[in-house]
Amino acid sequence: MLAIIGGTGLTEMPGLDIVGHFSSETPLGTASNGVTHGRLNGRDVLFIARHGHPHKLPPHRINYRANLWALKQAGATRVVGVNAVGGIDPLLAPGTLVVPDQLVDYTHDREATFFDGRFKPLKHIDFSWPYSAGLREALLQAGRDQGLSVVDGGIYGATQGPRLETAAEISRLARDGCTLVGMTGMPEAALARELALEYACLSLVVNPAAGVTDAEITMAEIEAALEGAMVQARGLLEHLLVCSDVPDLES
Repeated sequence: MLAIIGGTGLTEMPGLDIVGHFSSETPLGTASNGVTHGRLNGRDVLFIARHGHPHKLPPHRINYRANLWALKQAGATRVVGVNAVGGIDPLLAPGTLVVPDQLVDYTHDREATFFDGRFKPLKHIDFSWPYSAGLREALLQAGRDQGLSVVDGGIYGATQGPRLETAAEISRLARDGCTLVGMTGMPEAALARELALEYACLSLVVNPAAGVTDAEITMAEIEAALEGAMVQARGLLEHLLVCSDVPDLES
């Protein structure tokens, strides 16, 4: 079953026929919110708000392990993480949708694995390619079907937050090859891999990253860009859900 992790601007999925709710309590603590089980045009989907509903949890305080565990227990096999991001590549204007294919993790002090020797025995996973190729292609095809210009590929730099980055930090990320910057891409992607969940990221560019332009970054501009991009993202996700005839996609 497809699951959607809603980020900033996506705390609920309008239009769902609600089937039920799963508890937010897990063996790893409390998830950001209870998992919602709904149907859209007869297709089952799971949804969880990454920051809670209402939006209240900062990126470094999210219990990513509980969120992924709750989705797995609810029956998820595929997960799309929706993320609001800054554009490091100057060509990625606010409102652009991107399906990244790589990431660099700059976060710290987050519970980042199930295989910590306490909850589960130590185990190493191959994370060379952090996103499911099959699910990435399904997102891109859904965008094409909707007539949307979705960028294929990009490198997501995951920072700690909740503050935005300095211009010098963004310059460093650019030298490292990052084209996008966000605060919630990790450890979410790695935890999904540990649970054998197909995972892909749908990034919504809501501002030029610090120093990319001379303009000051304002929350008003971010919110305006997010509102427009989220309309497109919702349409893409609904099409992905309704038109996908493949129950589980290969990585």
